[in-house]
Amino acid sequence: MVLAFLLLYPLYRIGAFGAGDVKLFILIGSFQNAGEMMAVLAGAFVIGAGFSLLKLAVERNGRERLYYLVSYLQDIRRTGHWKIYGGNLNQDYHTYCKNKIHFAVPILFSTVCRIGGLF
Repeated sequence: MVLAFLLLYPLYRIGAFGAGDVKLFILIGSFQNAGEMMAVLAGAFVIGAGFSLLKLAVERNGRERLYYLVSYLQDIRRTGHWKIYGGNLNQDYHTYCKNKIHFAVPILFSTVCRIGGLF
């Protein structure tokens, strides 16, 4: 449980993960050992990447999202301070939600695959 919290808290602080995603991994970590939890975490990232790529292809906004990521990283390098990723999108709730995926689904798929022995 502590490992999941320590690994995911920085991602929560910059807005990459929601509090519910962190709590799900803490829950998974309470029922599985550290190695299994790390396998579920890695699987969730791979499955989530697949979902994200699919979403980018369907919405055809990959260039826009890549431009935002590069400008975000340049801003961090320039200022030396971390900020919330997508923080300036909060003004437009529809755009803010459109550019996110619900990570609980990749966590679920990864957990089921791990318990089922697929990886």
